[in-house]
Amino acid sequence: MPSSATTPPHRVVLVEDHDMVAEAIGLALEQAAGITVVARAKSIAEALAETQRHKPDVVVLDRRLPDGDGIGAIAELSTTGARVLVLTGEASAAVATRVAEAGGAGLVLKSSRLEELEAAVLQVAAGEVAFGPGLLAGVLDRLTGRARGTGTPLTAREQETLVLLAGGASTEEVSERLGVTRNTVRNHVQRILDKLGARSKLEAVAIARREGLLD
Repeated sequence: MPSSATTPPHRVVLVEDHDMVAEAIGLALEQAAGITVVARAKSIAEALAETQRHKPDVVVLDRRLPDGDGIGAIAELSTTGARVLVLTGEASAAVATRVAEAGGAGLVLKSSRLEELEAAVLQVAAGEVAFGPGLLAGVLDRLTGRARGTGTPLTAREQETLVLLAGGASTEEVSERLGVTRNTVRNHVQRILDKLGARSKLEAVAIARREGLLD
């Protein structure tokens, strides 16, 4: 039997135009277990090029860049399969909602401790979202008001999954609670997104709230 291989580190492209900030963040992420920085970029154009080149798991993206607002680049950066975590100097429900609507997986304040950024990167790489509790509530409230209607009804197991997601459960926690594999949970989540016409777990929960699917 082959020996169990060590899980490879999550690959990160860091996008930050201030050298000192980029150096500090880059060093912190490199020293974190389970993370490796494969490239750095100073602009949206460089970020797109490096993401296409390296196909990272996560892009840590500064919001304010010389060639524009990073939030506007999330959709294109995500085409490689990367999940995007936005760095910003200020955070509000409105900004967080823009990130979520663009397909971003999280928002971290630059004033946060480096340990919090590391945790957010790992959380996003694992397929979860990384918005602070206060921001998450605001995002859901705003998305609920803009949500589209539902399509095909959810199965009982999909409904159970949705309720757990609404309670903040991670993929691993849903797996444990339902007694199924994480891949099965991911399949449930994808079908929920498809049926609700949602682009993210957050939007799915928002739609479900609006449509009365969550009691």
